[in-house]
Amino acid sequence: MKIEHIAMYVKDIEAAKEFFVKYLGGTSNDGYHNNTTDFKSYFISFDDGARLELMTRPELADLEKPLNRTGYIHIAFSVGSKEAVDTLTDRLKEDGFEIVNGPRTTGDGYYESCIAIIEGNQIEITE
Repeated sequence: MKIEHIAMYVKDIEAAKEFFVKYLGGTSNDGYHNNTTDFKSYFISFDDGARLELMTRPELADLEKPLNRTGYIHIAFSVGSKEAVDTLTDRLKEDGFEIVNGPRTTGDGYYESCIAIIEGNQIEITE
């Protein structure tokens, strides 16, 4: 068994698509649009076969996303080395994204940084 894909609702689907393509090397499909419901989605594919579905619709509630809450908290992306974690973290900071923490080595041995990206959603960048 494997996870087929992870889905994420966002209000600004074009900005979300651009983020995952520009910073994390994803490849987007052409997208889907249901004219009746105004639901839109893109599948972003990554080199290792993982996929992320970005979705939007007009009536989304964008609730506060405190760091300490139940539910899914982040998606982790491995970039291959500590240097790559540092480089991407610096690039994201320079481009105005909030660095939640890191880069740092965690108690369980991961070298990582956590970044608030689209609409307060978080990604983790690991070596």
